[in-house]
Amino acid sequence: MKLPEEAELLRIFIGEGDRFDGRPLYQAIVEEARRRGLAGATVTRGLMGFGVKSRLHTVKVLRISEDLPMVVEIVDKPERIAAFLPRLDEMVGEGLITLEKVKVIAYRGQKEGK
Repeated sequence: MKLPEEAELLRIFIGEGDRFDGRPLYQAIVEEARRRGLAGATVTRGLMGFGVKSRLHTVKVLRISEDLPMVVEIVDKPERIAAFLPRLDEMVGEGLITLEKVKVIAYRGQKEGK
């Protein structure tokens, strides 16, 4: 798939403990994005954060938090992101969803035979 130079970055901020249909929400989002043929998705686990309720989520030396911040990032064509947003709205009960324009410099995989 070739991405246009001008694309969009969809960023979803959720908690590690958030669930959808019995699975971790971040996993469900990535699987749905893949099923819909979006260009790709990346999940990052945060070390510390807080959200709308101002409850601090953090990694402690003596205790590992089970609800650390998670960020799912997806870059694709604006129309493909727009088509994904209604489904994402159904999936995310709590969290923050942002969208911004990005300039794609490169989007490539390993060449065949390497």
